[in-house]
Amino acid sequence: MSEAGPARRPLRLPPETLLAWLRLIRSENVGPATFRALVNRFGGAQAALDALPDLAARGGRKIRVAPAEAAERELRQAERLGARFLCLGESDYPRLLRREDQAPPVLAVMGDLSVLNRPCIGIVGARNASLAGIKLTRQFALDLSAAGYVTVSGLARGIDAAAHEASLSGGTIGVFAGGLDKPYPKENRPLMRRIADGGGCLVSEMPFGWEPRAVDFPRRNRVVAGLSLGLLVVEAALRSGSLISARLAGEMGRLVFAVPGSPLDPRSGGTNRLLKDGAIIATEPGDVIEALRPLDDRAAPFDAGLEEREMVGPFDEPAEGERERILEALGPTPVDVDDLIHHTGSTPGAVQLVLLELDLAGRLERHAGGRVSLLP
Repeated sequence: MSEAGPARRPLRLPPETLLAWLRLIRSENVGPATFRALVNRFGGAQAALDALPDLAARGGRKIRVAPAEAAERELRQAERLGARFLCLGESDYPRLLRREDQAPPVLAVMGDLSVLNRPCIGIVGARNASLAGIKLTRQFALDLSAAGYVTVSGLARGIDAAAHEASLSGGTIGVFAGGLDKPYPKENRPLMRRIADGGGCLVSEMPFGWEPRAVDFPRRNRVVAGLSLGLLVVEAALRSGSLISARLAGEMGRLVFAVPGSPLDPRSGGTNRLLKDGAIIATEPGDVIEALRPLDDRAAPFDAGLEEREMVGPFDEPAEGERERILEALGPTPVDVDDLIHHTGSTPGAVQLVLLELDLAGRLERHAGGRVSLLP
């Protein structure tokens, strides 16, 4: 029997690079896709920061570049809270999440980071959950935890809280809609503390000090789905944030499970609709475990590099009149980028650069499937 080799040291960004990454993702109109495009275009976050004002001006407006002082303040806040920042490409960054186009470049995390790279199952549902829904959630979470799955949820009242509570001993991940220092709802603060201190992990892509708004919850839901092999919806009304989570999970190619409920209970309207739309029926934990087993690669090696490597294709400077031609082809209706390239006759690099300029100027909206449209 061969001896095990020495433990590999975790890959971490140098402090000056972390500061630049934090400033770049905190700058106005810079989201995950734009961050990747900027790092690729300029070879690193610091060079991208230097180029931001000119790029945004070419797109039609000025933008705010996050100052170094604000990023340094966040680093101090994280240290005081016992948290740290985890960057895309670092060895602790969740392997499953990093494969997604919208993977957050920087996550604020607190607790045991090892759970982030264990096989995970998302469990979400109604805030005003029924007693039966709470009981079912606890049973699913307990049995899935016993089978080795980490529960991921959004720390909300009702189903989310029940899932976290039941899986504390086996590992659970709570995803924030606001900053790690702005827990919501406040009544769940003791639960969040128990997660962080009891072998679980708390995660947010939002800045410290950020109060969660309604528009931030779909972003949180995307992270819940991105961390998970599958997503289980226990109770959800027809107009529910849990259905947004299910849609996002489906777009990522995750398995979507739903617990059927009475047609007379509005809290089952969304789950029953999911089942009609092709979700996997889940009446007991074994249904979920059996479906997840083929996807559960617990021994998958870490395959990321840490360097600020190429993340998207190369860019080209548009020729004379080309920028106007690309703008003319865009409108409020989402179009596929490949169709835009074919229609305009422009190189992919020129189209990507113009889209980057528009994105930074706040004039572009990105849709599922890589489609784009102009904002009014």
